[in-house]
Amino acid sequence: MRARLKDTAASGLVFAGLIIGWELACRFGRIPTWLIPAPSRILGELWQARDLLPQHVLATGLEVVAGFGLAVLVGVPLSIVIVLSPFARRIIYPLLLVLQSVPKVALAPIILLWIGYGTGSKLLIAAVTAFFPIIINTSAGMEAVPRELLELSRSFNARRLKVFWMVRLPFAMPYLFSGMKVAMSLALIGAVVGEFVGSDRGLGYLILTFSSTMNTALVFGAMVLLSMLGIGLFHAVAAAERIFCPWYVGADKEPYV
Repeated sequence: MRARLKDTAASGLVFAGLIIGWELACRFGRIPTWLIPAPSRILGELWQARDLLPQHVLATGLEVVAGFGLAVLVGVPLSIVIVLSPFARRIIYPLLLVLQSVPKVALAPIILLWIGYGTGSKLLIAAVTAFFPIIINTSAGMEAVPRELLELSRSFNARRLKVFWMVRLPFAMPYLFSGMKVAMSLALIGAVVGEFVGSDRGLGYLILTFSSTMNTALVFGAMVLLSMLGIGLFHAVAAAERIFCPWYVGADKEPYV
C-alpha cells in the first residue's frame, strides 16, 4: 500500500507540475487564447457550459458502453469457435484481418448510410473498432493452456465441453480482461469517430461545433471530459477483473486478495 501511495503521489506531482507549467506558459508567454488556452480558462468555460455538457457526456458514454458490450458479446463466441474449430479459424481469421485493416474512419460513412444518423450507427462503429483485441486476446488465452493440463483433464475422461468450462475458459479470463481494457479505449475512439462523421449530440459533436466557432477552450474541455470518461471506464473494467479473476496477478504485480 505504501508503494502504491508513493507511486500515486509521484505521478500526481508530475501531473500537477505540467498543469502549472502550462498555466504559466499561457499567462506569461503571450500564447494566443485561440491557439492554446490556459487550464484556468478551460475550467472556466466548462463551468459556464455546465448545463449543456451532461447530456452529451451521457450520450457518448452510452454509445461507448453499448458498443463495448456488443463487441464482447460477438467477440467471445467467435474466439471460442476459432479455438475449437480449425476449419472455422481458417475462414474467420482472414475476414477479421481484412476488417481490421480497413480504417474505421472509412467505414463510418458506410455504416451511417446503412443504419442512419442515430445511436445505433455510433454503437456499431464503436463495436467494430473494439472487438478485434477481444478476439485476439481471448483466443490466445484459450490456446495458451499448458498441454500437460489438457492431457491431465483427458486422463480423467473429461468431456470436451467440461474441459472448456473448467480449464480453457478460466485460463483465458486474464487474457480476456486484458483485451477488454484495450477494447474499452478503442470503443471510445470509435464512438467519437462516429460522432465526427454524423451526429447531433455527444462529445465528438461538441468538439466539431466548438472548433467551427474557434472556441478552443471548450474543445480542450471536451477532450478533457473524453479523457476522464475513458479513464473511468478503463478502471471499471479493471475492477471487474479483480472480481472475476481474483487469482490473477495484475499490472501492479501483486496478487488480489
